[in-house]
Amino acid sequence: MGSRGCRFGGGPCSLHGSPGFLRFGTVVGRCSPPAGAGRCFRAGGFFPTLTFPMSTLETDLRTLIEGAVASKLEAAGLPASAVQLEVPRQRAHGDLSTSIAMQLASRLKTAPKTLADELTASLKETIAQSPLKERVARVELKPPGFVNFFLAPAYLQQQLGEILAQGERYGRTQMGAGESVLVEFVSANPTGPLSVAHGRQAVVGDALAAVLDFAGFSVRREYYLNDEGTQIDLLGKSVLARAREIAGLPAEFPEKGYKGDYVRQIARTLADQLGTDGLQAADAEAKARKLGAERLTEQIRGELERFGVRFDAWFPQSSLEQDQYLGKTLEGLKQGGHLYEQEGAWWLRSTAFGDDKDRVVIRSDGRLTYIAADIAYHRKKFERGAARLINLWGPDHHGYIPRLKAAVQAMGFDPERLEIRLVQLCTLKRAGKVIPMSTREGEFITLTEVMDEVGVDAARFFFLLRKMDAHLEFDLELAKQHTLENPVYYIQYAHARIAGILRQGEGGSAQPDPGRLSEPETLDLLKALRDFPAVVESCAGNREPFGVIPYLQGVAEAFHRFYDRHRVVGDDPVLTATRLQLIQGVRTVIANGLKLLGVSLPARM
Repeated sequence: MGSRGCRFGGGPCSLHGSPGFLRFGTVVGRCSPPAGAGRCFRAGGFFPTLTFPMSTLETDLRTLIEGAVASKLEAAGLPASAVQLEVPRQRAHGDLSTSIAMQLASRLKTAPKTLADELTASLKETIAQSPLKERVARVELKPPGFVNFFLAPAYLQQQLGEILAQGERYGRTQMGAGESVLVEFVSANPTGPLSVAHGRQAVVGDALAAVLDFAGFSVRREYYLNDEGTQIDLLGKSVLARAREIAGLPAEFPEKGYKGDYVRQIARTLADQLGTDGLQAADAEAKARKLGAERLTEQIRGELERFGVRFDAWFPQSSLEQDQYLGKTLEGLKQGGHLYEQEGAWWLRSTAFGDDKDRVVIRSDGRLTYIAADIAYHRKKFERGAARLINLWGPDHHGYIPRLKAAVQAMGFDPERLEIRLVQLCTLKRAGKVIPMSTREGEFITLTEVMDEVGVDAARFFFLLRKMDAHLEFDLELAKQHTLENPVYYIQYAHARIAGILRQGEGGSAQPDPGRLSEPETLDLLKALRDFPAVVESCAGNREPFGVIPYLQGVAEAFHRFYDRHRVVGDDPVLTATRLQLIQGVRTVIANGLKLLGVSLPARM
């Protein structure tokens, strides 16, 4: 596990049953997962209410609302930023909504409906006399105090043109304003093949980095390589013991050594390289350790490459020894009074920064604890200039967060710039039964085996089918199905279906007329497409890529519902051209969303 231990544990990972089809925003889908599949995703449930990025419409509406309640904001002691526009959880209640009347009511000791009535009447009058009347069809009050806005069909029809014009850029925002973010994830010890737990860490980190990039952050992906420490030592002992067994020499396998065929494979190479004499030499264990770490690092790189996960940097722990960087880091903490000596050991005074107890950094025998290298590594991260650090760790490291944040603060860095998110483990299920696994015993299904069985697309998608702080059950049988019950197939099928319709409609010369996109199913689809930039910002702000999935399933279902009721390529050339434009917009959004997840875009299925 390296000097600090494996961040994500070696435990297995789980997704049982279909989550059903999702309901998000405009999309009201069926939600009937198989028994045991757990609760369905619904807007406002697993995925938060959306707050829109400030497009011209949202900016104008906010300005209008702020003006209408300016005196009351001042009386309540609230800033203008308290006025927010959100997408209601039920689209029947409107396309945009503000709850500012309820916020004011609690401060001003007034009934929220009274304030909302007053605000609604004021906004109706103002909008009717402004250019906003072309974009906002009506304003309604919804008890207990929501003021809801319904968008005009002409405005929604206009949005389609913007989606088509922006193409693969649609959904990108300037939320991050170029802020530099370093995302560190996976960071599994090179002591064995990647497990499904590591697979989940990999795709969550990769998708989060993609979402942050799409939201305007300057993102770098990094893998911290634990290439030395207790677990690497144990790997070396394990490989050497197996190599000596293969050579017919006396061998004592370490009590908690690494097992599994991969250790024997490395051991065979070592036995061939060193021979009988070399396996008994004083440096045999060091050579076993080096060979084992190198081989497994190479294997991990290959597995991640196949999984579509690439890093801008692989940072080896051993590099912290260069120019005595680690030692100088600890000496700086001593000089600052943040390390103190007690009973021969050196302790980090972490209680001064909110930890529940002080932590040993240097043992009485001079050996470093695993936090020592972490302290130096995070100093190096900050010195490289990232404005924000995001670490994705496993659930067993919850108690480790306060001590690392304390160390960061002791070194003079702002601990708020370090965000640590915990990603829960997962389990695999086949035929309704959990597959037992043990990394230490070498009895586990590797990420490679999952990719071989279900494919890269399904593996990536299914690892994202729950929020990262929720335990995941991965149903291997469902992931392999080429049916609409498989959620990734359902979305990809929508993309492929649209591609087929567009091929069918090639060659037409009629000019589209967006004004004919007026049916309820069509307007619902346009509203769903308009939500995409807000989804991106919500996921980026919450540091949670999961939200892209229910959104895409909602868009796919809205498209299928539209297509089931309205023929795209028909006898009316203008209507045909118009609907072809509409589904091209749908295809653009689905494609941009699937790219964030690292899932392919099939043109045929």
